[in-house]
Amino acid sequence: MSDQIKHECGIALIRLRKPLQYYIDKYGTPFYATNRLYVLMQKQINRGQDGAGVANIKINTSPGTRYISRYRSVESEAVTKIFQKITKKYKKAKKTGTERDMVNATWIKENMAFSGEVWLGHLRYGTHGENSIETCHPFLKQNNWRSRNLAMAGNFNMTNVEELFHILVQLGQHPKEKTDTVTVMEKIGHFLDEENQRIFDKYKGKFTNKEITEVIEQELDVARILRRSCRDFDGGYAMAGLIGNGSSFVVRDPSGIRPAYYYADDEIVVVASEKPPIKTAFNIDYKEIKEIKPGNALIVNKDGSYGEFEIIPPREKKSCSFERIYFSRGTDPDIYRERKNLGRALVPQILKAIDFDLKNTVFSYIPNTAETAFYGMIEGLEDYLSAKRREVLIEGKPHLGDVEELLNFRPRVEKLVSKDVKLRTFITNDSDRDVMVSNVYDTTYEVIRPGVDTIVVIDDSIVRGTTLEKSILTTLDKLKPKRIIIVSSAPQIRFPDCYGIDMSRMKDFIAFRAAVELLREQGRGYVLDQVYEKCLQNPNAEENFVKEIYSSFSDQEISDKIAEIITSDHIRASVHVIYQTVANLHMACPAHSGDWYFTGDFPTQGGMRVVNRSFVNYMEGKVVRAY
Repeated sequence: MSDQIKHECGIALIRLRKPLQYYIDKYGTPFYATNRLYVLMQKQINRGQDGAGVANIKINTSPGTRYISRYRSVESEAVTKIFQKITKKYKKAKKTGTERDMVNATWIKENMAFSGEVWLGHLRYGTHGENSIETCHPFLKQNNWRSRNLAMAGNFNMTNVEELFHILVQLGQHPKEKTDTVTVMEKIGHFLDEENQRIFDKYKGKFTNKEITEVIEQELDVARILRRSCRDFDGGYAMAGLIGNGSSFVVRDPSGIRPAYYYADDEIVVVASEKPPIKTAFNIDYKEIKEIKPGNALIVNKDGSYGEFEIIPPREKKSCSFERIYFSRGTDPDIYRERKNLGRALVPQILKAIDFDLKNTVFSYIPNTAETAFYGMIEGLEDYLSAKRREVLIEGKPHLGDVEELLNFRPRVEKLVSKDVKLRTFITNDSDRDVMVSNVYDTTYEVIRPGVDTIVVIDDSIVRGTTLEKSILTTLDKLKPKRIIIVSSAPQIRFPDCYGIDMSRMKDFIAFRAAVELLREQGRGYVLDQVYEKCLQNPNAEENFVKEIYSSFSDQEISDKIAEIITSDHIRASVHVIYQTVANLHMACPAHSGDWYFTGDFPTQGGMRVVNRSFVNYMEGKVVRAY
């Protein structure tokens, strides 16, 4: 993606289902879980580079023994730094023990931090606010009763933070912050406390308090806690939690917006935001990795038993399609295939745009995430050529050119764009800064015939168009092509996201800017005022009024205006823009139909409120988050 946007975070959870001694004896190390959590997190580093955190809980420790450990970091290479600190803890403890102690699970748990059976890791991409250690997950809610402790981390955004904050106040709490992370954890923590109290009251007078504590840890109904906690949540979420008694959970939103996958056998239960990290860390087949169902929670009890339980009735599944287009690792075989299909689906539009003149067209891509779609596009072009050869050779259709040339012809493929060193644009003068930005990308010279060749370059999505305008088009224009055609494997991004991606301001979307310019050019700027009034008068409407701004324009009209906007005066080549269609997106990614950024069809009421509020902010000149 040429326009960098911050997006979903990553989670990783490991629960050892057998005593620690089992892993020491079988794998020859007490660090079996530690090492695998490190792999899980490193293989999801694409999901968060603003910070990271790890929490660990030991099960059945004696009173007086520390049983919860946590490290967080916002340093560069945060994951590596965290595990280096954990390793230092191990080395420090090792100095006080013997070689026999280092293979004794009882000694290790009593003397080493981060030696418990339950692990939770998190990678953070901050979608708003500061990037400090306090904003890093996992968060802790601590209590002197073991079963009232809670560590939480998640990949989520809530659209109704104000409502959730008000609910907490009505419950009698005094939240320290009005953020979705704090409100979510405090709400789950509240019902965790109530569940503890319910069981305590049930057995009060029948057992001693110490005995009741043990009963609570065995009978804690995590599904009941989550059902009571999550019923008011509006947003996209995959939230993971560790309870101090050793229970753990991952709960997913009822529309399945945010991803969560798991694998379980008689030794471990593992959860991650993507499949490839699980496969890599545990060397298992993809078919053994399951998806947590929308509205469900995967719960692992203190005794290691586990199950998937419905928490909220599932809605129509609207998994984030951006996961497939860009965010998730392309090493997932399904995602790899889908991205190739996205590229292949664009071929008819591309052929029409170049007037079927493959001989004078060079194909390339924006590194690096568009590479897979590029392969699909080239395969689609090869299929087109095969069909043409069949028409001539088998069906006898007349051909004006040389038959031998037809047989040997291949699409012209070149790597025209390379991402050079990331230059720091510290110069304050705007014109100088633009010059610096234009050199972020480099190009391959002497492969384009000046004034003759058309360049077709594919990107996986175009959000703001800034990098195209300031850098990529300038870079490609240096080659002096006749035309430059920019192709997006995703449809036009027209609406904000409020479920985990940092795309909440209308003015940032080049498709929105194009629609506004078209309205004003046609003397219909009043449409903006009409939509603004509807948004103000109906702040809680379950309707996306902003759709009206696009309704009178075809996709092509908006694409043409986008091409005009991104083409600076100094660009000599003719510039065109092609976008994927929503219909083709759904064909390429049939199981992931979350398309609200393209269509405005938000899966929750909160999403509708956010898009209308975002437009109000635009009209009022407010550069703030809409949720």
